[in-house]
Amino acid sequence: MFTNKTLLVTGGTGSLGKVLIRRILSGEMGIPKKVIVFSRDEAKQHEMRIEYLNTASATDEIIYNNFKRCLDFRIGDVRDFHSIGRVLQGVDIVFNAAALKQVPSCEYFPFEAVQTNIAGPENIIRAIREHNLPVETVVGISTDKACKPVNVMGMTKAIQERLFIKANLDCPDTRFICVRYGNVLASRGSVIPLFHEQIKGGGPVTITSREMTRFLLSLDQAVDTIFSAIKEGKQGETYIPRIPSAKITDIAAVLIGDKKIDIKITGIRPGEKIHEILISEEEGHRSIIRGKYYVILPILPEIRDKGEDIEKYLEREYSSADNLMERDEIYDKFKKESLLVEQHHDNQGEFLR
Repeated sequence: MFTNKTLLVTGGTGSLGKVLIRRILSGEMGIPKKVIVFSRDEAKQHEMRIEYLNTASATDEIIYNNFKRCLDFRIGDVRDFHSIGRVLQGVDIVFNAAALKQVPSCEYFPFEAVQTNIAGPENIIRAIREHNLPVETVVGISTDKACKPVNVMGMTKAIQERLFIKANLDCPDTRFICVRYGNVLASRGSVIPLFHEQIKGGGPVTITSREMTRFLLSLDQAVDTIFSAIKEGKQGETYIPRIPSAKITDIAAVLIGDKKIDIKITGIRPGEKIHEILISEEEGHRSIIRGKYYVILPILPEIRDKGEDIEKYLEREYSSADNLMERDEIYDKFKKESLLVEQHHDNQGEFLR
């Protein structure tokens, strides 16, 4: 899929962007001609460039030989139409990972979220349309908070999804698809790094509600979802991983282990949900199972594939309150992902981790 292609990753220096780029450069989807890392933070770009150069080893021969030839760092901002229009020149596939994603930050600075999460995607669409760019595919990275949104972050991401779905009509030669998933384990700003630091500092571990549940998947599973959408997705479809979830209290208990650390209940934060939902009941009536994923068919009938089997429709809500993991299952998953507190501190600073 990626052989000889030019790929653009907006927000490429973020938690997901870094793992996505590592996986792209591994060659599992073909060796690209160029991978453009596009973000507005020059310090993170510099750190990423240095980390790649300093962690090369014999086992990474394919990645790093290819890195020297094709990895291209560009400073810019999806909010700026001219900036995104310039970087899209010659690009075949776009991964839009640029986002404001912290729920409290978006609540206190809602228009900033609008500019990045809504105006940014619209700039990508507008540049492709107005410059007649031969972009093959655009993948919009969304979130469970876009489903039945109650916070600014989710509302803006929900609009991003609809912008990309509608773009299939405005730019019919480009395939616009989305992926939507829940909490990514250990991504920047997520609950697990917070718990690690609180445990390291002797506690207490702060939880907003004892009833709260969240979906859990690794960064590599998030990238697997993106790659599956690229390989199999049709115009306007939204790919969703079928993943387990857990109670936040169980996550905290597993990370604390036998340490004498208290748990403190602080109350719901602005815009926070008790349970996250990846597919609403309304969306369930146009959602199907495809392999390891749920796929939401586009809401616009002009785009939808009329050949889909209606007998496969999910017809129900997909919530983090369902399919909860037991504590031993959470422990095994965290151990596999090197997310237990001792493993976390042993591995600090490892870029490829």
